[in-house]
Amino acid sequence: MCWNPAMTKFLVTDENPDGYRLEDILSIIRNDMLTRATKIMDDPRPQAKRVLSNNIEILGKLADCIALAEDSSHTLDKSFGPHEDGKPRIGVA
Repeated sequence: MCWNPAMTKFLVTDENPDGYRLEDILSIIRNDMLTRATKIMDDPRPQAKRVLSNNIEILGKLADCIALAEDSSHTLDKSFGPHEDGKPRIGVA
Protein backbone atom coordinates (compact mmCIF):
# COMPACT_ATOMS: atom_id res chain seq x y z
CA MET A 1 0.00 0.00 0.00
CA CYS A 2 1.40 3.38 -0.99
CA TRP A 3 0.99 6.19 1.53
CA ASN A 4 -0.77 9.28 0.17
CA PRO A 5 0.58 12.48 1.78
CA ALA A 6 -2.94 13.94 1.63
CA MET A 7 -4.10 11.22 4.04
CA THR A 8 -3.36 11.11 7.74
CA LYS A 9 -1.36 8.22 9.20
CA PHE A 10 -2.62 8.42 12.77
CA LEU A 11 -5.69 10.65 13.03
CA VAL A 12 -9.30 9.71 12.27
CA THR A 13 -10.49 10.72 8.81
CA ASP A 14 -12.99 9.26 6.36
CA GLU A 15 -10.04 7.51 4.69
CA ASN A 16 -8.67 6.36 8.07
CA PRO A 17 -11.73 5.54 10.22
CA ASP A 18 -9.60 3.42 12.57
CA GLY A 19 -7.33 6.34 13.41
CA TYR A 20 -7.11 8.16 16.71
CA ARG A 21 -8.55 11.43 17.92
CA LEU A 22 -5.72 13.88 18.53
CA GLU A 23 -6.28 13.95 22.29
CA ASP A 24 -6.19 10.15 22.41
CA ILE A 25 -2.88 9.80 20.58
CA LEU A 26 -1.32 12.56 22.69
CA SER A 27 -2.52 10.76 25.83
CA ILE A 28 -0.97 7.50 24.62
CA ILE A 29 2.34 9.29 24.06
CA ARG A 30 2.10 10.90 27.50
CA ASN A 31 1.49 7.51 29.12
CA ASP A 32 4.46 5.98 27.28
CA MET A 33 6.67 8.84 28.44
CA LEU A 34 5.53 8.41 32.04
CA THR A 35 6.33 4.70 31.90
CA ARG A 36 9.76 5.42 30.48
CA ALA A 37 10.42 8.21 33.00
CA THR A 38 9.86 5.82 35.92
CA LYS A 39 12.66 3.64 34.55
CA ILE A 40 15.22 6.46 34.68
CA MET A 41 14.08 8.44 37.72
CA ASP A 42 16.50 6.72 40.11
CA ASP A 43 19.48 6.92 37.75
CA PRO A 44 21.92 9.37 39.42
CA ARG A 45 23.94 10.15 36.28
CA PRO A 46 23.71 13.73 35.00
CA GLN A 47 22.58 12.56 31.57
CA ALA A 48 19.62 10.69 33.07
CA LYS A 49 18.72 13.69 35.21
CA ARG A 50 18.80 15.94 32.14
CA VAL A 51 16.65 13.56 30.08
CA LEU A 52 14.18 13.23 32.97
CA SER A 53 14.01 17.00 33.35
CA ASN A 54 13.41 17.41 29.61
CA ASN A 55 10.70 14.73 29.69
CA ILE A 56 8.96 16.45 32.61
CA GLU A 57 8.87 19.68 30.60
CA ILE A 58 7.56 17.82 27.54
CA LEU A 59 4.87 16.16 29.69
CA GLY A 60 3.66 19.59 30.81
CA LYS A 61 3.43 20.75 27.22
CA LEU A 62 1.63 17.54 26.25
CA ALA A 63 -0.92 18.18 29.00
CA ASP A 64 -1.55 21.63 27.51
CA CYS A 65 -1.88 20.12 24.01
CA ILE A 66 -4.30 17.44 25.24
CA ALA A 67 -6.49 20.13 26.83
CA LEU A 68 -6.49 22.13 23.57
CA ALA A 69 -7.38 19.05 21.50
CA GLU A 70 -10.20 18.16 23.91
CA ASP A 71 -11.49 21.73 23.64
CA SER A 72 -11.48 21.51 19.84
CA SER A 73 -13.39 18.21 19.92
CA HIS A 74 -15.89 19.66 22.38
CA THR A 75 -16.33 22.77 20.20
CA LEU A 76 -16.96 20.65 17.08
CA ASP A 77 -19.36 18.31 18.89
CA LYS A 78 -21.29 21.17 20.46
CA SER A 79 -21.45 23.25 17.29
CA PHE A 80 -21.99 20.59 14.62
CA GLY A 81 -22.94 17.37 16.39
CA PRO A 82 -21.36 14.02 15.66
CA HIS A 83 -19.28 13.57 12.54
CA GLU A 84 -21.15 12.16 9.55
CA ASP A 85 -19.33 9.87 7.15
CA GLY A 86 -18.17 11.68 4.05
CA LYS A 87 -18.92 15.18 5.35
CA PRO A 88 -16.32 17.27 7.14
CA ARG A 89 -17.75 19.34 9.96
CA ILE A 90 -15.41 22.21 9.08
CA GLY A 91 -13.00 22.84 6.25
CA VAL A 92 -13.18 21.37 2.79
CA ALA A 93 -13.48 17.75 1.71
